[in-house]
Amino acid sequence: MEAALIKNFKFFIIQLYIGAIILCGFSTYASPPKYSNEFLSIGVGARSLAMANAYSSVTNDVTSGYWNPAGLLHIQSNLQLGFMHSQYFAGLARYDYGGIAIKANENNHIGFSYIRFGVDDIPDTSELIDAEGNINYDRIRSFNASDNAFIISFARKMPEYENLFIGANAKVIRRTAGSFAGAWGFGLDIGAIYKMEQWQFALVGRDITTTFNAWTYNLDDSMREVFTITGNEIPSNSYEVTLPRFILGTSREFEFKNDISLLASLDINITTDGKRNVLIPGDPFSIEPALGFELGYKKIVFLRGGIGNFQEYYKADENLTYSIQPNIGVGIVIGDILYVDYALTNVGNSSIALYSNVFSIKLNINRRDSDKIKE
Repeated sequence: MEAALIKNFKFFIIQLYIGAIILCGFSTYASPPKYSNEFLSIGVGARSLAMANAYSSVTNDVTSGYWNPAGLLHIQSNLQLGFMHSQYFAGLARYDYGGIAIKANENNHIGFSYIRFGVDDIPDTSELIDAEGNINYDRIRSFNASDNAFIISFARKMPEYENLFIGANAKVIRRTAGSFAGAWGFGLDIGAIYKMEQWQFALVGRDITTTFNAWTYNLDDSMREVFTITGNEIPSNSYEVTLPRFILGTSREFEFKNDISLLASLDINITTDGKRNVLIPGDPFSIEPALGFELGYKKIVFLRGGIGNFQEYYKADENLTYSIQPNIGVGIVIGDILYVDYALTNVGNSSIALYSNVFSIKLNINRRDSDKIKE
């Protein structure tokens, strides 16, 4: 009986670890997998999330370091700070962002961003049962599983082309599952924005040189024994790659009477890692559109919405159906210094994706006259 109990608990242990790793998006494929580093596809900033991530040509704040580094040049202050917090899986997973954008000179801006998606305080029951088969709950420890990204951004306004803005990112990725597994990665992004009267056009290339994550594992003998007893393959050091993704974006702002404005945007996401469950699947290219809008009053109060994440899936009755993810949000500007934004993603649970409440703030410091950057 004790042997059966030990076997059951060891099976529980391995399932716990596998579940935690899957939850955080860890992968050990040697060939290019889909959804590698997928935590970097969630998005940052409540404003952009409310607009369904149709933001590549709209971005004009510190979050440009994520969306399109060229957008950093539209920041109207010498320094801007940004922060965001949201939770997933009923608070089990936390998603946080912090960024800073700095004006180096009139034609150059730099930015620094940090993104973390993590599950904290996961019970480690690998030593719950000692060698004699005794259960000791005092032996339970905890560990964290997290995905982290550090992004350095540079943006430049081309003096010879007044309406052209370009930018680039260098990003370092650190992913961990306690002390058992960890990965380091590096990648590059590029972006451009071009203005034509009331229109803006954007081109973004993410992971343009292909992003590599090198995984290493540190499993002691007892953990290896668990893998062997439960019939699981013992993981070995490996790597995974994230193939390039391209985003085409366009947006236009309309001005109406009574200080009312409407901003409409469209993004076309093109992935290169094979057929995905999106609106236009293909191999190797899949295409996913996103639409967003922002209704403003006196540039102080904003109502936002968007649709994206078009997918097809089978219902319980085995009938094929389609889903879209509608998002909404609001924003307020206080004294042209503090920006407070809120987004509710997946309104009405109409998509198979999870919903989340997202809050973010931005703070301008040492604001300068807006005519120093021509809009």
